[in-house]
Amino acid sequence: MNDRMLTASELVAAYATGELSPIEATQNALQAIEDRDGECNAYCLVDADGALEQAKASEVRWRDGNPIGWLDGVPSSIKDMFLTQGWPTVRGSKSIDPDQPWEVDSPVAARMREAGLVVLGKTTTPEIAWKGVTDSPLQGITRNPADPSKTAGGSSGGSAAAVAAGMGELSVGTDGGGSVRIPASFCGIVGLKPTHGRIPLFPASPFGPLSHAGPMARSVDDTALLLDVLSIPDHRDPAALAPPVASFREAVRRDVRGLIAAFSPTLGYVDVDPEVAAVVAAAVRALGDAGLHIEETDPGFADPKPAFDILWSSGAAKLLDTFPPGSEDRTDPGLRKVWELGKTWSASDYLDATAERAALGILMGEFHTRYDVLITPTVPIAAFEAGHDVPPGSGLSEWPEWTPFTYPFNMTQQPAISVPAGHTSAGLPVGLQIVGPRHSDDLVLAVAKLLEEVRPWAPA
Repeated sequence: MNDRMLTASELVAAYATGELSPIEATQNALQAIEDRDGECNAYCLVDADGALEQAKASEVRWRDGNPIGWLDGVPSSIKDMFLTQGWPTVRGSKSIDPDQPWEVDSPVAARMREAGLVVLGKTTTPEIAWKGVTDSPLQGITRNPADPSKTAGGSSGGSAAAVAAGMGELSVGTDGGGSVRIPASFCGIVGLKPTHGRIPLFPASPFGPLSHAGPMARSVDDTALLLDVLSIPDHRDPAALAPPVASFREAVRRDVRGLIAAFSPTLGYVDVDPEVAAVVAAAVRALGDAGLHIEETDPGFADPKPAFDILWSSGAAKLLDTFPPGSEDRTDPGLRKVWELGKTWSASDYLDATAERAALGILMGEFHTRYDVLITPTVPIAAFEAGHDVPPGSGLSEWPEWTPFTYPFNMTQQPAISVPAGHTSAGLPVGLQIVGPRHSDDLVLAVAKLLEEVRPWAPA
C-alpha cells in the first residue's frame, strides 16, 4: 500500500485481499500517534497493548474469512465523554476521580467493540464538552493538524484532530451545539450529527434534547458505515429510535440529482468571512452543476441563541451540581460562568425555551416540505488561534456567537453533516453543512456523497 492515509473502507478492502492486516493498520495508527500527538494533543488515553490485542483477534477473523462486520479491525477512537469499561471517563475535568471502578460501556463503546473496531484510546474534550474549542485545565490545548497554531475546534476536537492526522481512521464525538460539525469543518474531515435518538446514549445527558453523538471520518462512505454500527438501539436510552429500515452504507449511493436544495449563505443574520463564503458558494455551484436544483433562500427564523443559552446553561449547571464540593475552584473559568448562569433560570424559563425549540422544529419541518435539504456554511470562519474560546480581537465573548450555523439544528434535532468544501488561501479547511428533515439521515449522507464526488477534498 502507498503512504497516503487510507479510509476505513479502503483498509477493510485491503484486509479482505490480504494486502494489509489489522495489526499493520493498528501499528501504523499507533506510530502516527507517537509522531503527531505531541503536537496535536488529540488523545488523553492510548492503550497500545489493548489495541494490538484487538487487532490480533481481528486478523484471525479475517484470515478465517469470518469478519464481524464492515469495519472489523479498523483503528478508531472514542471521545472521553462516553463511558468505557476499564478506562476512566473524566470528561476533561479535574473534579472527576479517575481512580474508581469503570465497569460499564456506553452504548457507543459497546457497539464499537461488538463490531470489531480496534479502539486505540480516548480523545480530548473541554470540561464536560461545554464549548466550541478543545482545551481544559486538565488536558491542555488540542491543536489543528492543518496548522498547529490554530484550534481544532470543539468540543470533539480531539476526535477530529485524531482522524485528520491519521491517528485512527474513525472516531465518535458528541454534539450538543455543533461539537461534531465545528471541529470537522476546522480540521477538514466529515462529521455527522444524526437525527436525535438515532445513536443511543447512556447515561442520559443533562443537555437532554440538544445532545447527540456522531460519527467522524475522512470520507462519507466511512461515516455511513460507522452510523450503521452505532444505530443499533439500546434499552438504556428510552429516547432511542427504532432500528433503521435500511443500511446507511447502501443509502449513501442514492441518486439525489433533481432534488431541491435551499442554499442559505447567512441564515439571514450571520456575518460570514468572505473567504469562507466564497469556498462554500463555489461548492454549492458544483452541486448545482451536478444536478441538484439550488435555490438561494433563508429558512426564515431569527437567531435562537437566547433559548439555546437557557437550555445549554441549565444542562451544564445540573451536571456540575453533581460534582464534589470545592469543584468551582478546579473548573474552567468560562464554564464556571455558565454554571452560575444556569442556576438563575426558573422552570418557567426552561419551559419557554423548550417551547421555542419546538416551534423552531415545526418551522423547519414546514420548510422541508418545499426543500429537500438546506445548505449552509458549517462555521462562518476558519480555525483561529488555539487557546482561545473566541477569535482574538473579534469582540465576541461566548463560543455560540461564532457558531450560529450549528446550534439551531441541535434545537430542531435534525440530521446535519459537515463535509470539506475547500480551504482558505492560508490552507485552512472550510466545511459545508447539509441539513435534512428529521429521520432523513440517509438523504443527508447521499447529498454529502455527491459533494465529495464533485469536489474531492485534499488538504492544501
